[in-house]
Order: sequence, then C-alpha cells, then structure tokens
Amino acid sequence: MELLKDLALALERGDDERVADLTRAAIDMAISPHTIVNDGLVAGMNVVGEQFRIHEIFLPDVLLAARAMNAGLDLVKPLLVGDAVPSLGTVVLGSVKGDMHDIGKNLVGIMLKGAGFDVVDLGNDVDPIAFVDVAVAKGARVIGLSALITTTMPVMKEVIDIVAERGLKDAIRVIVGGAPVSRAFAEQIGADDYGYDAANAVERVRALMASS
Repeated sequence: MELLKDLALALERGDDERVADLTRAAIDMAISPHTIVNDGLVAGMNVVGEQFRIHEIFLPDVLLAARAMNAGLDLVKPLLVGDAVPSLGTVVLGSVKGDMHDIGKNLVGIMLKGAGFDVVDLGNDVDPIAFVDVAVAKGARVIGLSALITTTMPVMKEVIDIVAERGLKDAIRVIVGGAPVSRAFAEQIGADDYGYDAANAVERVRALMASS
C-alpha cells in the first residue's frame, strides 16, 4: 500500500511530523495497527538499520529515525488491544557491573526495538545475577552484554557462568559486544555470539532467536 511505503520512507528520513501525520491517516483508513507497525514503522527502521550497517548513515540519523518511529508508535499503541503485534522475542540488555558507558548499548536497544524485539534495558553497572534473574522473569531468550572498558570485560563471563550453573544454556543465549570486545574474546568466555556494532548485533540476535 502506497501510504505505508510513504510512512516507511518518512521514518527513514527521520521526519517525525510526517510519520505522525501518515500514521494518523493509516488509522483513519482503518488499517490494522499490526500492519501499520510492521509494514510501515518496522519496515522503515529495518532500512535504517541496514544503511547504518553499511555506513551510509550515522548515529544522529539513527536517533532521528528512532524519534520518528516513537511518534508513530505513540499513536498506534492505544489501538493495539485485541490486535497485538507479535514480538520477535525478548532481549535483556545492559552494560556490565563496573561499566558506566551506555551510548553503544542504547543504540543497540533502539535498533532492536525498531526491528520488532521487546527490549528490557537494565542500564549500566548491572550486577551479573540481575541479568539472569530478569531474563528468567521476563521470559527473555537472549541477554546482551556491553563493556566499554577492558577491566569490566571479565564480568561478561560471570553472567555466562551463572546461565550455565542454572541449567539455562539451552533457553537463554548470551551475546556480547563493545569497543574492546572481540569475537576471539567472546569465544574464549563461552558467549553464544558477538556483535561488532549495533546493526550487526541486531542480525546476530535474530540468528540466536531463530536457533533457540
């Protein structure tokens, strides 16, 4: 439908006013909230994620697109009762204990939400046990761990060890990332996957969800 294509394009451009206007128009046309979200808002955000991955756009562009997506979601959310949009799964996200950095982690959260995942963002300086406790409580299938300083990287293994100790390795997958983190380190500590940037993290979370 042309209107939904226009909605996706407006989101790609980060035009929050246009996204709001087109979302209202779609609602007035009695298009289902499910369709508005998936074929308009999420479709546009998927393009933004791919453009960011190949460096056609940069962080400010992603943040504008996220703001535009929220402008549309705010209008659709009240209509979702009885027409709930199925989630791709729940991800628990946070920067590990001792690490106060969260810009990269926040970007991953934005892009995961844009891709259709439910995200439980625990913030920064998160205790290892909290990641696992919340994942179990929320039925999350993936835990995403971020570290921006090398001294906090070992905490990632603590989370992975707790998952294993509780017999949850088949139910909960752990993905790690952050500037000092590498695939070799991820393999060394027994992580299920590694994301080298926000767009790649979304791809890898999709793959983990599909394999779990």
